[in-house]
Amino acid sequence: MTIIDLLRLAFKALQRNKLRAILTMLGIVIGVASVVAIGAAGQGARYSIKAALSGLGSNLILVTPLSNDPGGTRIQSDILQNLTIKDVLAIEDQALYVKAVSPSSQSEGQAIHGALNWPTTIEGVNEQYLAIRNRSLKDGVMFTEKEVRTYAKVCLLGQTVVKRLFPKNVNPVGKIIRFNKLPVQVIGTLAPKGQSAFGQDQDDIIISPYTTVQKRVIASVYFGGIYASAKSEALSDAAADEIINILRRSHRLRVNESNDFEVLTQMEIIRTLNTVSGMLTNLLSAIAAISLLIGGVGIMNIMYVSVTERTREIGLRMSVGARGADILNQFLIEAVLISVTGGAAGIILGEILSLIMAKVLSWPPSVNIISILVAFTFCTMIGVFFGYYPALKASKLDPIEALRYE
Repeated sequence: MTIIDLLRLAFKALQRNKLRAILTMLGIVIGVASVVAIGAAGQGARYSIKAALSGLGSNLILVTPLSNDPGGTRIQSDILQNLTIKDVLAIEDQALYVKAVSPSSQSEGQAIHGALNWPTTIEGVNEQYLAIRNRSLKDGVMFTEKEVRTYAKVCLLGQTVVKRLFPKNVNPVGKIIRFNKLPVQVIGTLAPKGQSAFGQDQDDIIISPYTTVQKRVIASVYFGGIYASAKSEALSDAAADEIINILRRSHRLRVNESNDFEVLTQMEIIRTLNTVSGMLTNLLSAIAAISLLIGGVGIMNIMYVSVTERTREIGLRMSVGARGADILNQFLIEAVLISVTGGAAGIILGEILSLIMAKVLSWPPSVNIISILVAFTFCTMIGVFFGYYPALKASKLDPIEALRYE
């Protein structure tokens, strides 16, 4: 018999038991849809992570103080005294792959305007901060290098602070507010940024010259961190290595001494989060694959039932000249048809679920071709594997005994 004849017979056999065939396919449909949707979700999550972290800054490199206590005790970075203006100047002068550098000093307190107040954070930086952190102004101007040198009492407000202190769409530029007891003039407002990848409100902040914050707010010459920007994404790792070597020399650390600072690049954070996301995706895909195996067991079970129900038919066909190979191929094709049809339906359902997840979670929709190919290949193999033994049993029936079967 030709393959066309076998396909025609297989279709007719499945049409006689449509409901049973559909129910058998469900396990495959659910398994394939799960694999496709999870693969697309993992891909979308990676895109979302990269986009969110790219918003933190332009090729951002973050330096934070770190305890190098031999006992391994970690101390909060805001009370460590490791980073000074000498370190910032050393990076500016010696780093070949660094485009811009800004120190950072932070303090929490109350922002006050008239009868309104709001608990927030003031961050002291220099005039390069906006470019490094990929931020822009909504109104007003950025403070200048001269204002940094002269401890100017000026600031920029994030939109959350603007809404809390200046309701009814009042423009705060030119107004005087107080941070704790320090009066500062608002010279600009930051464009809205929204939440960071870590869930922090990036608009709940006041930006001032670092000299002003150090001298007039926290009374300290030490920084809580240093922001730097590499000249390009490809040079981020080289720039980070440069900074490490420069700071080790600046801090006069011996070869056997560990760093008393930590350097993190934007790409390192992205790679770490992508690794975690990939592990979770693989784990969920493995769980989804189990449902494919369960669907395969369902196919084997139904094919056994089908062989038993059609024993007399098999005997009749063999008595009129059908070979064992023809019977084997017929039942094997039926199993593969169930599996492949279920796989195709699962792929369509998985893509629909992927689009729904992308819409709900606000990340770009992605079609993971690899997961589709893997799922489709896997379900085809399941049809062959789990359908082969019942088909083999059917092909080895004794025609005389089969015709006598009731």
